[in-house]
Amino acid sequence: MKPGTLFPSLACALLLSACATDGPLVRPEKSNAATLDSAMAEASRVAASGQQDKALGLLRAAAGSYPAEKAPWLSMAQMKFDRASYGEAILHAQEALQRDPTDQVGNSIIAVSGLRLSTKALADLSQQNNLSGSLRTEARELARVLRTSIGEEVLVPVAATPKPPRARTAPAARAGTASSSSSSADPFGSLKQP
Repeated sequence: MKPGTLFPSLACALLLSACATDGPLVRPEKSNAATLDSAMAEASRVAASGQQDKALGLLRAAAGSYPAEKAPWLSMAQMKFDRASYGEAILHAQEALQRDPTDQVGNSIIAVSGLRLSTKALADLSQQNNLSGSLRTEARELARVLRTSIGEEVLVPVAATPKPPRARTAPAARAGTASSSSSSADPFGSLKQP
């Protein structure tokens, strides 16, 4: 070997051997990284303890660590829905649907949140007497479409007014005074005043 080629050959050998090592400084292990399941479980535990904001932070971190997963987004959507933050619930559910367009929970959260927002807006407009003309027509058409979609004539059933409790009457003290023919024709005949 020529003396001028020894140095470049030695340099190449050192570079190749340095690339071949797989020590802890070259490629750190992700053994400490939390799995999606453990992150979701931790967020659920924190939410159950009443720390909703902290649970949302954990879910956001899980969504960042696992960007292809819909579960953190669905959990955030459900939490926002439960807190009546319907706009944010819709946004989070849409993120989940980007990952799985057929997800029934995500679609349900969007539908119900949208209806609740619409109901509130329509009630506000009606209260202000500003629901007229094309808005009124459009609202009626939407209500018709919703009734047809869910197969109901009434979208929001009116709560039945509770009947006042009936006063209990004591059994007739004079059971033998009424004739058998009058009791079968008029069961309340014995209670009437003569």
